[in-house]
Amino acid sequence: MKVTSVCPYCGVGCLLYVHVRDGRVVGVLPHPKGPGENRLCIKGWSAHEFVHHKDRLTRPLIREGAGFREASWDEALDLVASKISEAKQVYGADSVAFLASAKATNEENYLMQKLARAAVGTNNIDHCARLCHSSTVTGMSRAFGSGAMTNSQEDLEDADAFLIIGSNTSEQHPLLARRVIRAVKRGAKLIVADPRDIPLTEYAALHLQHRPGTDIALLNAMMNAIIAEGLQDDAFIKARTKDYEALREHVQKYPPEYAEGITGVPAAKIREAAHIYGSAEKASLLFSMGITQHITGVNNVLSTANLALLTGNIGRRGTGVNPLRGQNNVQGACDVGALPDLLPGYQRAADPEARKRLGEAWKTTLPSEPGLTLTEKVNGAGDKVKIMFVMGENPLMSDPDTNHVRKQLDKLDFLVVSELFMSETAEVADVVLPAVSFAEKDGTFTATDRRVQRLYKAIEPLGEAKPDWWILGQLSTRLGYAMKYADPSEIMDEIASVAPIYRGVSYERLGGDGLRWPVPSKEHPGTPILHTEKFSRGLGKFHVVEHRPPAEEPDEEYPLLLTTGRVQFHWHTGTMTRRSPTLIDQVNEAFAEINERDAERLGIHFGDMIMVASRRGEITLRARVTGGIKEGVVFIPFHFSEAPANMLTNNAVDAESKIPEYKACAVRVSRA
Repeated sequence: MKVTSVCPYCGVGCLLYVHVRDGRVVGVLPHPKGPGENRLCIKGWSAHEFVHHKDRLTRPLIREGAGFREASWDEALDLVASKISEAKQVYGADSVAFLASAKATNEENYLMQKLARAAVGTNNIDHCARLCHSSTVTGMSRAFGSGAMTNSQEDLEDADAFLIIGSNTSEQHPLLARRVIRAVKRGAKLIVADPRDIPLTEYAALHLQHRPGTDIALLNAMMNAIIAEGLQDDAFIKARTKDYEALREHVQKYPPEYAEGITGVPAAKIREAAHIYGSAEKASLLFSMGITQHITGVNNVLSTANLALLTGNIGRRGTGVNPLRGQNNVQGACDVGALPDLLPGYQRAADPEARKRLGEAWKTTLPSEPGLTLTEKVNGAGDKVKIMFVMGENPLMSDPDTNHVRKQLDKLDFLVVSELFMSETAEVADVVLPAVSFAEKDGTFTATDRRVQRLYKAIEPLGEAKPDWWILGQLSTRLGYAMKYADPSEIMDEIASVAPIYRGVSYERLGGDGLRWPVPSKEHPGTPILHTEKFSRGLGKFHVVEHRPPAEEPDEEYPLLLTTGRVQFHWHTGTMTRRSPTLIDQVNEAFAEINERDAERLGIHFGDMIMVASRRGEITLRARVTGGIKEGVVFIPFHFSEAPANMLTNNAVDAESKIPEYKACAVRVSRA
């Protein structure tokens, strides 16, 4: 038997068939529909391998002394409900905090934010978009009125030029990178801006190897050169934008020669990149966490929007500003309201009319004060936050400054974790609830291009594990706010009734290639391209943004700059991929890339064990000496718990979006 589902890894959202034999998942095959177009990357081909792993959690666990004991669902949920009720009564509703999950379905994330707001009475709901794309939502909303990928994956192949900045697309989003490669082979020109050689660099007409944290200077200099050449789209600027003159005047301060001193990119290359992008009929800009994970994350995003507005590359096939979501449902979790200041459909929690509409639908009064962000929840643990419920996330691996996170979680009165495996965070919880994998439930994920797609239950849950939508409904009912649904389709119908961008979405309509929001009615076919006639905010807005260095720059004690990211064979904190035999056969050891000239100075050779230290901690791992990374920069992937990169990273955050600066901090390297 084969059952249609959606790959549980990156935001591309490839459809696949789950193969079932005798009640067990035995393999997967690519699906002819959806963005993958009958193909999968190596992670997709291996997506079934963790489902029946011996480490799966199958019964609720309650802490007893230094360990755990098994419990019934009634005992575990009664305990959680009593602790939440007690904290709410003694300290107030805002003493309880919830972390939703970019790995859970839309329906489950919707219920978690509804549980927080309607059952508990707090806006303390957030998820890992805070750590990857919160700056995207803030920045693109200010520039365009919407914080999502402007174009569909398919129409990227119509581009004449690409600027990929801060995204290792070929390893993070392989099937989307394949479209870029096809366009390049057809004649499109590719510019890659990255401190490392990445696989896509092989196809690039130009590689801008800039220093981490200098994106604004680079983009401002490109705009300076575009205006100097007269390549700006004056007609588009006049008809569809505002505040151009302020931008034009500002970027005069950033001639390529000036930016060269900041970025390390030769001025001639900056001019060449500007000419390629500015002279293209259709230019597409793609970015990911190399843009967003900085203390200037919002301004970095605004710079990408400025470049697209300047050249009129918005609202047409083959154009756009296209943030690539790293997790399978980070887009959907944002869409359905798993954010402390936004209700389902990006309605503002501070808006009395929005609260009134949703309150009437939910038959309750909603809180008006914005909740704490993920980073604020962790920092407030033991003080403002007494209880935390974490669904399918692993802050002890994914959050910056791991030692700080551990100390903060230890201050909580009570920690609940819903998980597939005993993650690093689950190990310190008071109650662990066994959830189910993508193969054991129905629901929807929303891909990086706003595409809502169905996943279908292929097997029964393992042991006593339950889907998160069931867990959350049971808990809410125990808290005195009944949430009873027969199946996830009823939850999606409710989402459609309260979130205007999902108004026309239903399970009956999600066959084939899914639907891209906004879908304003049951008859609407979806919206492949945003901002075709006008921007969601009316006129697209230019923003003046200034280069600002990272919060922590190299010095005599810590002379190198660390940046972090993913590798092709693993994903996020490794909870699933490092239980996949195929993937651990490829890579199963932490490593640090270091430039060959830096390595020579330090007496380090390829394969040596080295120590990398920052002001927050130190880790030991193997050296990969290469000429493909910028001198002065060290790269470490964040998948490996035995050498966690986030032991080193800085928890300084962007003032607006509160996203941490994972992509730049000072380190020193020595032989171990």
